[in-house]
Amino acid sequence: MKTVEEKYRYQIELDNREVLPPKREELKEKRKVILISGIISIILIAVIIYTLPLTILSFKGLIVYASIVSLVIFLFVLLIRYFTILFLAYFYITKYTVKKYRDFSPFVSIIVPVYNEGVTLKNSIRSLLKLDYKNYEIIIVNDGSTDNSKEIAESFVGYQEGVYNTIKVQLINKSNSGKAKALNAGIQYSQAEFVLCMDGDSILSPVTLKNAIRHFTDENVGAVAGNVKIQNRKRWLTDLQALEYVEGLNLARSAQGHIRMVNIIPGPIGIFRKEALREAGFYSSDTFAEDTDITLKILSLGWKIEYEPSSWALTEAPVTVHQLLKQRYRWTRGILQAIRKHKKYLYNPTLNFYNTLVLWSMFYESLVWPAMNIFANLFFIFVAVFNDMSSLIFYWWCGIALLDFMSAIYSVAVEKEEFRLVPWAIVYRMVFVLLIDITKTMALIEEFLGIKMEWGKLERVGIQYR
Repeated sequence: MKTVEEKYRYQIELDNREVLPPKREELKEKRKVILISGIISIILIAVIIYTLPLTILSFKGLIVYASIVSLVIFLFVLLIRYFTILFLAYFYITKYTVKKYRDFSPFVSIIVPVYNEGVTLKNSIRSLLKLDYKNYEIIIVNDGSTDNSKEIAESFVGYQEGVYNTIKVQLINKSNSGKAKALNAGIQYSQAEFVLCMDGDSILSPVTLKNAIRHFTDENVGAVAGNVKIQNRKRWLTDLQALEYVEGLNLARSAQGHIRMVNIIPGPIGIFRKEALREAGFYSSDTFAEDTDITLKILSLGWKIEYEPSSWALTEAPVTVHQLLKQRYRWTRGILQAIRKHKKYLYNPTLNFYNTLVLWSMFYESLVWPAMNIFANLFFIFVAVFNDMSSLIFYWWCGIALLDFMSAIYSVAVEKEEFRLVPWAIVYRMVFVLLIDITKTMALIEEFLGIKMEWGKLERVGIQYR
């Protein structure tokens, strides 16, 4: 049993002040959106007025012809997207299985930001004490929690028994100011050259540090993204999210890992070279996606970002549709804010060509693809109902389902996941993705209109770790 003096010996009181980000010029942004929308509308109307008299088709024939062309273009883009991701992911996993790494085990600080994580914190810290790694410490940053998070953190303060030796656990108490500032507090206090940043509810795999840190033998690598998995499964909604993480997120991350340009280091698990964080100015609080922002800043400086599939973090997924949509709404607006913050790379590839490619791919995934998917569904359903082309829409859905099945089987096999997730691919494409894309589109509209939003927090149920 620790005495009071022993507990507080390893705690730090920190006032982590930060200059507030500049305010947005919302009125100017709204005028800009209206102006751009007006110009695009005028151009489209002019094109229609000019080209319509030149056609010899009937109006109905024109609709049918346009629908077929649109369907072919949509499927063509879909095929390019799918097979590009699949091929790059395959090349990465092939390289990953044969590549040899030299022994490398530097001292690492694990930063655990905590805000009202009393339900999950104990299991998270226990998982950190079971890491298959010798040389690390744990720094818990209590960001002004109002539940029992502080008391639980204090129970671990001091030296705890690890797999190979005793692990030093420290606690920083600070007033509530957000996850970005909490992470910065831990990073700046740490004396290590490398830091692992995670969420307060994450449970890490035992090999997380051992397998991720070896990528840093290449001095050009500034960070390593981990593999996020859903823990609370066996419900239809969380199973769909488990498939989404495996097929939709981790498959894309594997593809990006092949070219060492992962575009989002996930919040639940990311390992950083502190030099890269320092050059990037650490985490920022001026977006709702601090993980996306810090990734783009590191990439813009020329650092490479790797992906380590065996460094997985179990996280708790939303269990209701309302919680899920709130989470994806916040993610989308945060990514859009990060893209706008780094928009100079969209316009000027001479600054950093690779960063321009990353930003344009994010721009496509966040803005173009959701709107195109919604439009395609509505348009093809309308054509099928009113133009007697129901067989066309059936074949279109069958084609998309086949693509998703193929991706799901590959992703599940590579990650040795539960095969029972594969049949969910039908519901995933026809319902789940469409629902998420509608949420993304609404978030896009509200972001460009400058509608204020709150951070919000997912209510945790608590997941077990043994």
